[in-house]
Amino acid sequence: MRNRDFAGTPVGAVGLGCMGMSWAYTESERDDDASVALIREALDLGVTFLDTAQPYGDGHNETLVGRALAGRRDEAVLATKTGLVVESLATRKIVRNGRPEHVKASAEDSLRRLDTDVIDLYYLHRVDPDVPLADTWGEMAELVAEGKVRRLGLSEVSVAQAAEAHAIHPVAAIQSELSLWTRDAMGQPAAESAGAGAGAVSGAGEAGDVVGWCAANGAAFVPFSPLGRGFLTGTVTAADFEDGDFRGANPRFQEEALKANLRIVDVVKAVAERHGATPAQVAIAWTLAQGDHVIPIPGTKKQRYLRDNAAAADLDLTETDLAELDAVPAAVGGRY
Repeated sequence: MRNRDFAGTPVGAVGLGCMGMSWAYTESERDDDASVALIREALDLGVTFLDTAQPYGDGHNETLVGRALAGRRDEAVLATKTGLVVESLATRKIVRNGRPEHVKASAEDSLRRLDTDVIDLYYLHRVDPDVPLADTWGEMAELVAEGKVRRLGLSEVSVAQAAEAHAIHPVAAIQSELSLWTRDAMGQPAAESAGAGAGAVSGAGEAGDVVGWCAANGAAFVPFSPLGRGFLTGTVTAADFEDGDFRGANPRFQEEALKANLRIVDVVKAVAERHGATPAQVAIAWTLAQGDHVIPIPGTKKQRYLRDNAAAADLDLTETDLAELDAVPAAVGGRY
């Protein structure tokens, strides 16, 4: 696999988001042993940029990733997060907590669950509006000084928030949703951005061109959900999800919006057919084409999809392809 640079360290151009191995999507298919094997195969394929977080299964995902990396920790660049707390695993109620004492305690918990001495990349999962960003970020910088964390990142922030944090301690990466149907981080909001309830964990609103900010400031941009939560693979054609699947309550996956959004998939399929590739590979390759500093982290629980996603690193889209993909209609429905 081709590599990309993360803070002076080469990593696979396509990373791996591990969240779905623990919760949110088709949880009936959860299989810890299979997930451990998948993470290990990812390393064999050169997929070395791994992403997890404490809320994913309320600690389950970190423990799972730690188990998978036993004996192979040095092969991975490992990212996890602080700033969100699961109040109810059953309902997936999550609250923000950016207090310095929480940041410190949650880092220790993550180190224990991951069974590692140091976290390569520690994100602030969401900014807590009740705590000054400088206070949260300052405590995270202390973790770097203590040698417990190597680099710091932010998730779902605006350009202004990124600049504020960067003035205190370097921002090594920003992780936000980016895909052919979600371009908010490029300063291109969707056609309909409403739909996030009061308790939802939503983005930063008018974020601005965060992708461009990262390029200008030496930070990686890490797209999560580059496959549109599976939609851009072309395999989701109806609003038919098992109970508890996150997408069942997502505005973009409601029947009327989903049917309208299939126009996006039609273009992706057409480009894929020209290259003898899969729609998933085209969707991931489009994110890679947004800059050499972009490292997408598609998630999967299935080895055949892992191999498919990894191969996207070697797919070169033409200027014609990119023009067609850039012109797809904006997504109908909010992200949350």
